[in-house]
Amino acid sequence: MADHDDDPKFALCFRNDESEDLELRKVYRILPDDRAAEEGYVRVVDESGEDYLYPASYFIPLTLPREAQAALAARR
Repeated sequence: MADHDDDPKFALCFRNDESEDLELRKVYRILPDDRAAEEGYVRVVDESGEDYLYPASYFIPLTLPREAQAALAARR
């Protein structure tokens, strides 16, 4: 998930073991972070606009049409 093109990246949370801050079946924006990816983590933007590291195994990367990316990015 460490792709550095200009398109925003999103992932679906399908697991949240011991992470009460994550909502199951919710789409989250993912920020590029090569170092975190090397350790098996992704940088996730939460509702407050802050970003945090979570295990990559909690998420399924999504490929979305540009219109969906724009709509999700705008609500953040």
